[in-house]
Amino acid sequence: MPAYEYVCKDCGKKFTVFLSVKEYEGHPKIKCPHCTSDNVERTITTFFAKTSKKS
Repeated sequence: MPAYEYVCKDCGKKFTVFLSVKEYEGHPKIKCPHCTSDNVERTITTFFAKTSKKS
């Protein structure tokens, strides 16, 4: 399940939300878990995958 990182514009806290692609495409209303504000912005994140096989 993909992780989406957000930052709250009111309290400045960063947080992560785990949503399926289908849920994310439905444009859910994300709220800050610290202050419950919906004034949040998605941040740019990096993707990293680790496997046990050598390339």
